[in-house]
Amino acid sequence: MTEKPLTAPARADALDTSVPHSARLWNYLLGGKDNFAADRQAAEQVLTFLPELVQSARFNREFLGRAVRHLAGEAGDRQFLDIGTGLPTANNTHEVAQTTAPESRIVYVDNDPMVLVHARALLTSSPEGATDYIEADLRDPELILAEARRTLDFDQPVAIMLLGIVNFIVDDEEAIRIVRRLVDAVPAGSYLVLSHPTREVNAEAVDRALAMWNDGGSAKMAVRTPAAIGRYFAGLELLDPGLVTCSRWRPDGNDTTPTSEYCAVGRKNG
Repeated sequence: MTEKPLTAPARADALDTSVPHSARLWNYLLGGKDNFAADRQAAEQVLTFLPELVQSARFNREFLGRAVRHLAGEAGDRQFLDIGTGLPTANNTHEVAQTTAPESRIVYVDNDPMVLVHARALLTSSPEGATDYIEADLRDPELILAEARRTLDFDQPVAIMLLGIVNFIVDDEEAIRIVRRLVDAVPAGSYLVLSHPTREVNAEAVDRALAMWNDGGSAKMAVRTPAAIGRYFAGLELLDPGLVTCSRWRPDGNDTTPTSEYCAVGRKNG
């Protein structure tokens, strides 16, 4: 197992528990306990007019599991770069991947001090594989790539995981540049796994929730159309069923109720 020394106590001092944070809010929606009153209050306010948010959180997590199982299994991928990790819950990327292929290597990336505090839970690994954690922001892809090379071999395929994180890059062209830089750094046979909120379901409620979040002092967020999300996959081969609501990506008999979170998996062929 690869481990990076963590300075959790010092970084914990950077926590601002008075302002809701997306990772902690998502943790609350998934039934976790790593959240504060401000996170719970914000979540409950949104749920009064967007009750599907709980489903969105669950379906997004289920999509992660199905995508990783496919990539580590049928697709034969053994390396995962999970950016915007969020707080550890059940069925984290390394757990799903290493259950399928114990030799899988996973690097997690996040810039939230609370995720850093709990990162030890992400640094468990099968003896055959490896995990690592990088404290970094998606806006600094060069740092992410440099640090990830300690654990991942960029001469071999890598699955780049961007679930519910690109929406915090509100400038469209900046978001495109960052995703393309990451995809350009990995070889043919690599994958891009991405989910992103849209207005396709309950548009009025999504707009209201977005306005409330962006007025609340937290990191600003954007929602995008499926066409805009599709731009991240330019030049990649979309795996079936393409760009769809998270509940409908290879649902395996699970609930397929549409939600505002859309997702896709793309393969880099050249």
